[in-house]
Amino acid sequence: GAREAMDEPGGEESPGGGGDVEARAEAESEPPSLLLPLAADEEPCAPKKARLDLGEGEQEIFRSANSQSMFFLSRAPDGSCLLTNSADNVLRVFNLPPELYTSSWELIPEMSPVLRMAEGDTIYDYCWYPHMSSLDPDTCFLASSSRDNPVHVWDAFYGEVRASFRPYNHLDELTAAHSLCFSPDGTQLYCGFDKMVRVFHTERPGRDCEERPTIVKKQGVGGIISCLAFSPTRDLYACGSYSRGLAVYCCQDGAPVALLPTRHRGGLTHLLFSPDGNYLYTGGRKDPEILCWDLREPGKVLFSLQRNVATNQRIYYDLDPSGQYLLSGDTEGLVSVWDTHCTPCGDTEQLQPPHLTFQAHWDCTNGVSVHPFLPLLATSSGQRQFSWPSDSECDSDTDVGGHPERRQENCVCVWWSRPSGTAAEGSSTRSPGPETA
Repeated sequence: GAREAMDEPGGEESPGGGGDVEARAEAESEPPSLLLPLAADEEPCAPKKARLDLGEGEQEIFRSANSQSMFFLSRAPDGSCLLTNSADNVLRVFNLPPELYTSSWELIPEMSPVLRMAEGDTIYDYCWYPHMSSLDPDTCFLASSSRDNPVHVWDAFYGEVRASFRPYNHLDELTAAHSLCFSPDGTQLYCGFDKMVRVFHTERPGRDCEERPTIVKKQGVGGIISCLAFSPTRDLYACGSYSRGLAVYCCQDGAPVALLPTRHRGGLTHLLFSPDGNYLYTGGRKDPEILCWDLREPGKVLFSLQRNVATNQRIYYDLDPSGQYLLSGDTEGLVSVWDTHCTPCGDTEQLQPPHLTFQAHWDCTNGVSVHPFLPLLATSSGQRQFSWPSDSECDSDTDVGGHPERRQENCVCVWWSRPSGTAAEGSSTRSPGPETA
């Protein structure tokens, strides 16, 4: 597919925005703020909200009755920019406005993408280089995988392909990776396939890779490896599959360390380790639970978190830098926040109630991402929508007994979350509406 940099002004900006580097460096030196240190009965305050402009062409696609788009969201490791993926097979990079690093919030313009990176077909997965820093252009790159295409490594400064990793199957046919994840040191790229993980060395593009079957001696994870995650403290990684399999493997040789029981109703779509590496959070498609596994006792579910997931779409979740708060969207557009430090009493698994819930979008909230050092939360919304079949072209929306009107909102919002008691006068909680679509 076409791969081009943005033609708009600022298309050659760095992912960090090049706005106020000193202010951002000063902000990074401060201790990370807890995302939502609020009382249980208090709603999150969002006096300032930055909208991301999707552009006129993209708006036409999003509003088309035949091509409804959905969004996914990924924050850069240094917190300088956001990466989005939509149904038009284009990755977009948005710089955070430099006003967020200062107190000049009088006018925050609607943001436009500084880069567009177009893949040739449906994008399966993408991930940032873990040591990405906008102050070092050599580290500013990301990997993406799409159907019937090799894994591409994109330059996040200019939107060009830096390198390609070409996985081949046993018939010497090019095959696409269904999931991607860099190792914590960034030297290797792990790619998920059917009952297989292929490991590429980041510094050696091409087809050479190490093949690691996920089933060894009839034990392991079968099916397509749909998600990967690395432990931040141990030499381990976890694999989840669309066949609901879940296991933990050793990074050195790919040997299985622990095979976790099948608990999810649908195929796994997201894995996330806690910062201390003791817990693994897993979520699946058409599955209302996020499960917290205690890896010190493999096979034990510490507690479950309930959310509404009514479709096969991936609904991502994230932890704040301290690992205390877990945030997730759902199909109804809500964002729920759980305090994971409020562990249940006793040895039995319990349902953990949310610390708070608020309406972030009027459409499916499929992505959330927490800033590493600022009290910022990014959310994305959108999903595939199909028209109801009608018996006549004369049917109108006002017919009695007709189908209810759907609310469609394809956008990304950035939220500012402040500690209780610091709200500015006259500010109010954000109320989503048609103007945010």
